[in-house]
Amino acid sequence: MSSEHHNTGHTGGQPPTHADVSFEPKDVETGTILAYMFYLAVTVIAALIISVFVFRLTTKIAVQSDTAPPPVRQGVAPTMPPEPRLQGVPGHTTDPQLDLRNKRTEDEEANEKLGWIDKQAGIAQIPVDEAMKMIVTKGLPPVPPAEKKK
Repeated sequence: MSSEHHNTGHTGGQPPTHADVSFEPKDVETGTILAYMFYLAVTVIAALIISVFVFRLTTKIAVQSDTAPPPVRQGVAPTMPPEPRLQGVPGHTTDPQLDLRNKRTEDEEANEKLGWIDKQAGIAQIPVDEAMKMIVTKGLPPVPPAEKKK
């Protein structure tokens, strides 16, 4: 590091000037940004006011076009929609979690069942674990090659 004073040829507080180089007095015009923010806020508020009027208008139209229930149904509680209904909604008599547990239990029992499906044809149902062991020991039967279509 040099301790000598370098004479650059400019005077005191003046920035250096060069014909090919220029500097911006400010990097950002804050007035422009504030104006954009103001116009954005005005636009958002105008959109909110317009949407309130549109909502009120559509609600008024819906109320005017809605028909009253027939006199036969006056004072009658609303009825349930026809089956099939979604499980777990109010008014449904079954518990969806219980139904799922019952279905899984039935599937597991079916996978462990041993018996004949068609005894004359030699088709039997065996547990899945036993079937997998048989496939591992004996292997799958060979698949005939597919015929080429011309």
